[in-house]
Amino acid sequence: TLRSVPSFAQGYVRDLPVRWAFEEIGLPYELKLISAEDKNSESYRRQQPFSQVPVLEDGDLVLFESGSILLHLGEKSEKILPKDPTQRARVRTWVLAALNSLDPYVRAYRAAKDNSEKEEWARTRLPAVLEALNKSLKAINHWLQGREYLENQFSVGDIMMTIMLRNLEPELFLDFPHLAQF
Repeated sequence: TLRSVPSFAQGYVRDLPVRWAFEEIGLPYELKLISAEDKNSESYRRQQPFSQVPVLEDGDLVLFESGSILLHLGEKSEKILPKDPTQRARVRTWVLAALNSLDPYVRAYRAAKDNSEKEEWARTRLPAVLEALNKSLKAINHWLQGREYLENQFSVGDIMMTIMLRNLEPELFLDFPHLAQF
């Protein structure tokens, strides 16, 4: 993870879901703190071409991207990735859904919302972005009706979805009671 993170990003860096998964499965891990200079170095870019965190070194295997790392860690424990092949596939789908069907809308919303007081483009864009985000939230809320987790048990899908949802203000969940309980 990064040695220093600006206050607005603390707790939102993408190493958080990876650390959460390690804690859930009870595997020991070593946290390496890196600087901005470290992450831009050639040696780090050989591990993470986009110069981001996290990176997982597991023996000779080096992985980047939090979703990929979560799925890899899930392979090590049924606590976060079920053994049943059908359930495993469904959980993998939820990890990808969080990253592809929710995160782009959350990011677009955050950019427009965070800049709406000072930038005309953001004020103009915010209503359409909020409408698109609400469609995704409505879909997830509907899915969660009568469920505690996205699938039959807590999983890496729940970890990734929670990480995406925590970027939103609680008042956005007022119309989505199942999401508010998630």
